[in-house]
Amino acid sequence: MRRSLDGAFREFAEGRSGQLFRSACLLTSGDVHLAEDLVQETLGKMYVVWARPAVRGGNPAAYAQTVLVRTFLAHQRRRSAGERPSGDLPERAAAGSGDASLRLTLLDALRGLPPKDRAVVVLRYWEDRSIEETADALHLSSGAVRTRSSRALARLREQLGGSIGEFAAR
Repeated sequence: MRRSLDGAFREFAEGRSGQLFRSACLLTSGDVHLAEDLVQETLGKMYVVWARPAVRGGNPAAYAQTVLVRTFLAHQRRRSAGERPSGDLPERAAAGSGDASLRLTLLDALRGLPPKDRAVVVLRYWEDRSIEETADALHLSSGAVRTRSSRALARLREQLGGSIGEFAAR
């Protein structure tokens, strides 16, 4: 029985790890190393509960996404005094690569949002989840999700200003 569960989990992990990694990159504003750690921790937590019929029989992809977001938020709470972001940014991509410039601009803007607001934006607009699904994943009310979403989008518009139009025109 355990071998079949291990095989099913391995298949699930191989199939979902790429999507989980993309979501983790958005949540971490492009920090691929932290994103890899979050995905690995998420898959570890999923392995522990994989034998539960509710996990396998329900929607394990949505459950994994919820575990990822909660792991990210827990990491943000733990990160009180240990690490500090550096003022020096790595070299930017060449000006001719419009898609990369847009991606870096959006990741910089996401980085400016508080963690819960960033999680709401990623779940609502990247993962295309409903307000209720997002509220359930983050243990918030639907009204709180609407408020955070509105506030986060306003802040993104403020940060991006008119510069987003030049990227969208390419």
